[in-house]
Amino acid sequence: MRVPILEPVTTSIQPQTTPALLPRRIVLTGFMGSGKSTVGPLIAARLGWRFIDVDDVIEAEAGCTIAELFARHGEAAFREREHATIARLAADDRLVLALGGGAIERAATRELLLSSPGTLLVHLEVELATTLKRCGGTAHTRPILADQANLAGRYARRLPLYRTAHLSIVVDTLTPTQAADAVLRAAQAHENH
Repeated sequence: MRVPILEPVTTSIQPQTTPALLPRRIVLTGFMGSGKSTVGPLIAARLGWRFIDVDDVIEAEAGCTIAELFARHGEAAFREREHATIARLAADDRLVLALGGGAIERAATRELLLSSPGTLLVHLEVELATTLKRCGGTAHTRPILADQANLAGRYARRLPLYRTAHLSIVVDTLTPTQAADAVLRAAQAHENH
């Protein structure tokens, strides 16, 4: 279900008063710059849950950056490590988990997240222009930003995969707080159906 947000959210949801109306874990996916690592901690704080960024865990366990892992071992090996990390982390309850932008490309990872009981996979949807605006200053850590044609192709390839999530929420014009409110409201509505 795609949930377009047409106007800013002005009220804050306090879902900890109705925990039965929420999934056991919320997993955020989306293209770079969609706000997964910014919105995730806000959602977790509201729920009293833990927030984990999968990329941070992989880097800590590997003792190097994602870029170094790609350079040393290639994308296939990285995606294997990423899938194993997601599978391990997504078994926990009371967790908001932020995926790396490319994690959704692996069919086994999508299937795991879409079929795991208690898991709500939420796509934070942004237009490519929003990614460029939000991430423009991070080209030194995200080399793909310098290659506009490849970036556009990657975005086009991933968008239909992101949209297989349980929910898609358009967040281009939302502040992080508004996006967190939208995710919580959509999560409650989703669990009530």
